[in-house]
Amino acid sequence: MKVITTSSPFGSCTRTRGLLALRLLAETYARELARLLESSLSGVQKALQSLERDGLVAGRAAGRTRLYRLNPRAPARQELERYLERLLESEAGLRARAADLR
Repeated sequence: MKVITTSSPFGSCTRTRGLLALRLLAETYARELARLLESSLSGVQKALQSLERDGLVAGRAAGRTRLYRLNPRAPARQELERYLERLLESEAGLRARAADLR
């Protein structure tokens, strides 16, 4: 399933692609995520804040940096991860860029 820019299963393209990237990277910070997604830092920060409010993402402080990951306590966490894996099947470019980071 290709994530298209006109529609997104998680409310916005940035929110959806952020979740996909977090699935690939396990844990990251907003600036790295913005570079990976080729999006603005402020847009990624807003998406992460809203995903954290919704309980899908967990953030933690590491010095002056805030690190984000998929929330291990999210309702239906396993189903969410399976769904993200399905969405990632058509995201070869994102997978390649994430592999280059790690």
